Amino acid sequence: MPGPIVVVGIGIVVYILIYYNIFKGPKCKSSATLVGKTAVITGGNTGIGKATALDLAKRGARVILACRNKQRAEAAVFDIRKESSNHQVLFMQLDLGSLQSVRSFAETFLQTEPRLDILINNAGVGGHGQTADGFELHFGVNHLGHFLLTALLLERLKQAEAGRVVTVSSMAYHYGRVDFSTLGTPVSHDSSAWVKTLGYCHSKLCNILFTRELANKLEGSTVSCYSVHPGFVYTEVFRDMKTWQKLFFTPFARLFFRAPEGGAQTSIHCAVQEGIEVLSGRYFADCSVQEVGAHARDDGVTRKLWEVSERLAGLV
Repeated sequence: MPGPIVVVGIGIVVYILIYYNIFKGPKCKSSATLVGKTAVITGGNTGIGKATALDLAKRGARVILACRNKQRAEAAVFDIRKESSNHQVLFMQLDLGSLQSVRSFAETFLQTEPRLDILINNAGVGGHGQTADGFELHFGVNHLGHFLLTALLLERLKQAEAGRVVTVSSMAYHYGRVDFSTLGTPVSHDSSAWVKTLGYCHSKLCNILFTRELANKLEGSTVSCYSVHPGFVYTEVFRDMKTWQKLFFTPFARLFFRAPEGGAQTSIHCAVQEGIEVLSGRYFADCSVQEVGAHARDDGVTRKLWEVSERLAGLV
């Protein structure tokens, strides 16, 4: 019988093999450079967004971190500039939970930045509440804020040689549904934890449907778009958990979830990989295109979501 040290050693080896071959996921293989190009990344001050911003900065891009928290964003700018040796990394104020803030950001950007090549709709929330405009928090931030931002920047993207829009979704979309009778309506504070969690799932389905319809709108242009599942990543999206939940969840997440760098790889792939333009509108995971469920391919729902989103965002 092997001793306890041998058993522990075997366990560690097995865990490392599983982690690096399954949990960590593949790495973007593109060596494309982005010198002379400009990228905007929402929520680029932490987690997946920061790791994505660092990679694009290392490739030579001018990177704009569109974030809500000025202090944390400026700290991220300092870190990314230092690690990438690229001083074309900037912060611009953006609160996706306020449609007025989205409009202000777009106005400032269009007045000060002559080009936009890559827009990465990365920011996301996982908490409970509502936006400044009264929408359910997940829907308002994860979907509607990004919907309006993309719409306002679309003409600038079309001026790029090969513009890209990457929207971070999640495989949680499987549990999502679009109910137009309650779309964007905040849930009550006494709702169950599962009902509150479903708001996140609904918003991630909206990300996929939005991307599919955006591809239709962009047909014939030089811009392509993609939705992505980053994998299970341990980021600050879980910061609002209760203390007892963190005691259980944190050790498990640190062992089995991807680090932000691993979670950023599919976003990076869709932002820089050559030759994937024919897959515009599709859903990616682990740096490859994936099929989605039937409810994420419903063209009728896709078109109606776009029309309703335009109205809710004040575009029509």
